[in-house]
Amino acid sequence: MIVKVITDANVAGGDRYTAQVTSLLENALNIFSDQITRVEIHLSGKNDSKNGQEDKRCVLEAHVVGCQPTAVTHDATTLVLAISGAVSKLKKLLARSHERLRDHDGRASNHAVSP
Repeated sequence: MIVKVITDANVAGGDRYTAQVTSLLENALNIFSDQITRVEIHLSGKNDSKNGQEDKRCVLEAHVVGCQPTAVTHDATTLVLAISGAVSKLKKLLARSHERLRDHDGRASNHAVSP
């Protein structure tokens, strides 16, 4: 799984921050790693001058084998909360998609996860 971190001008990035975010995402999505080819993490600050607002945004775009890319968004007061919320949403989406593809008798289908 390839992870690409993209930040806007309102988010301080850097190699160390990118490595931390990448590690967090890889650990969180480990169960789906054989189905996901790439995940793009878009981090932004919507209203940088307004403290206390849900002005941090994380958009996760997952590229799943055999499917169209799927994305989730989460806004929060901090980047950590925005990332955590988006990761949680993506995990739920991938799990629901995986369950839809399971046969009625509990056997996994031969199809890729469909978002």
